[in-house]
Amino acid sequence: MNVSVPQLADTLFERTANSSWVVVFKALITTHHLMMYGNERLIQYLASRNTLFNLNNFLDKGALQGYDMSTFIRRYSRYLNEKAMSYRLVAVDFTKMKRGIDGVMRTMSIEKLIKTLPIIQNQLDALLDFQANPNELTNGVINSAFMLLFKDSIRLFAAYNEGVINLLEKYFDMKKGQCKDALDIYKKFLYRMTKLSEFLKVAEQVGIDQGDIPDLSQAPSSLLEALEQHLASLEGKKTKELTADTRASTLSSAVSSLSNTGMSFSRMDEKERQQALEEEQARLQALKDQRLKEIGMSTPSASPSTQSMGSVNNNHHNTNQGMELFSAPSTNSMPNLSSDLFDLQPAFLPAVQSTPSISTATSAWGGRSHTFRHKHTTVTSQMATYSLYSTLLFTRAHRALYKVPFWTHTTLNKPTKQPLA
Repeated sequence: MNVSVPQLADTLFERTANSSWVVVFKALITTHHLMMYGNERLIQYLASRNTLFNLNNFLDKGALQGYDMSTFIRRYSRYLNEKAMSYRLVAVDFTKMKRGIDGVMRTMSIEKLIKTLPIIQNQLDALLDFQANPNELTNGVINSAFMLLFKDSIRLFAAYNEGVINLLEKYFDMKKGQCKDALDIYKKFLYRMTKLSEFLKVAEQVGIDQGDIPDLSQAPSSLLEALEQHLASLEGKKTKELTADTRASTLSSAVSSLSNTGMSFSRMDEKERQQALEEEQARLQALKDQRLKEIGMSTPSASPSTQSMGSVNNNHHNTNQGMELFSAPSTNSMPNLSSDLFDLQPAFLPAVQSTPSISTATSAWGGRSHTFRHKHTTVTSQMATYSLYSTLLFTRAHRALYKVPFWTHTTLNKPTKQPLA
């Protein structure tokens, strides 16, 4: 059934109005999954809505885990709302944007960068506020939500990290107001890196492979001192000014550490992309094998019922031919033959075969005789007997009618009728 994006979103919102935490949590997980892997029109529609998930007061008192899961539902819904709000502000999903040296965040101008990085910070704060401990991840529903949040955290922080690298590279060329905002952004970046490392430790404890968890390399503390001293000098404060070489080396070391972190995130993305491609190829191969199996089951030439009907129809056609040969003509030129000639014809019971194939050949009477064949059998015994008696009957009738001597060779073609003497 085809459903439009607004209908799909409205259905999910209706499910979140349920009183059961299981139904509401699954609706949120489905929405998050569609935002990550579905068509972009869904998140566009969510961003255009006036109201999103209103679950700040949700509480399930009837279920066994209702109180505990209700807390995570409220936190999870706030993150999904913030994710949609971020798309409304910048018209892009930070988890799907192009990354690398020529990526969106690395090539962004200073003005846009200072406006965009706080939006990423707010979305990352909402994600890290989920705050699930390993002892609280006790069922498959919350585990599914945590896995989606884990994947979002890696991609979101990768964009955040590239934006900060771009910010640091341009810091010493900024104006005083821009340097002040950039310094504040960098300090918040260091705090969120610490919180993310705690989040990743929880992911490792709940069973996520350590190879799937990226390494977070923090910039040296000397970089923060250099940034503060540069801002103080722009404000006219008397501070110890660093030399250009010292400042360049400090900046280069910090950018190198953050770039290593970005490369770690990129490897994780590439690994996940490769895994997704392998899963897709496996599904396609399974569908192909299933289709070939279905085709192989439907290859027989005809069904048994169709074959039986064809056999009966062909036998009936052959019987009608024999009856036409021995029926009396309406003209007076044909004499009344003795009935004992027709008594020679045996009672014929047509043999209904299961899988016959029909081949035609020219008969001795100028018509088409039908030979019934099975897969590995020739003319059946019933048809052979019928053909023998029919030939004998026709020969005796022919001689009696046209007064042909017994020793005269019987022609196979139908002779021209002569009047009786």
